[in-house]
Amino acid sequence: MGNEYLKKPLPSEEKQRDFYQKLRVRVHNWLESKSSKLDSAGQFVLFAPDLFHLLTRLLLDSRIDKKSKAYVGAGVLYFMAPIDFLPEILVGPGGFMDDVIVAVYVINTVLNRFPKEVVTEHWAGDEDLLKVLSKLANSGDRWAAKLPAGKAVKRFLK
Repeated sequence: MGNEYLKKPLPSEEKQRDFYQKLRVRVHNWLESKSSKLDSAGQFVLFAPDLFHLLTRLLLDSRIDKKSKAYVGAGVLYFMAPIDFLPEILVGPGGFMDDVIVAVYVINTVLNRFPKEVVTEHWAGDEDLLKVLSKLANSGDRWAAKLPAGKAVKRFLK
């Protein structure tokens, strides 16, 4: 699968949006099935579709340099990888916790390299991106400290 795979065109915006919408619905339905109110882990996982969408949009932004796009691309690939620290196939949407930790780390790195508007204009979530990132970074640190997989993700990112 070498470079020819990388030369394939990206899915259309409609297909990307469809994936995003399906992912949001899947995560929301899973959370509703687990409890009537969202706990902190549920709220953490609920941002996974929004963060994935943001990463894919950043990947397509011509203002982002190649080195940063490689970093963003790694974040997108982590979401899509069937095997990671908390595989979704085994733990359902709760497996997005490690993906969220990786996405927050990547997005914060991009925010440190570019004006915040370059990133925030791609945000499709309901809340302010910078508030979400702050909340997730704090929660992510707490969850990473509690979960063996979270500790492994943090070591992997450093």
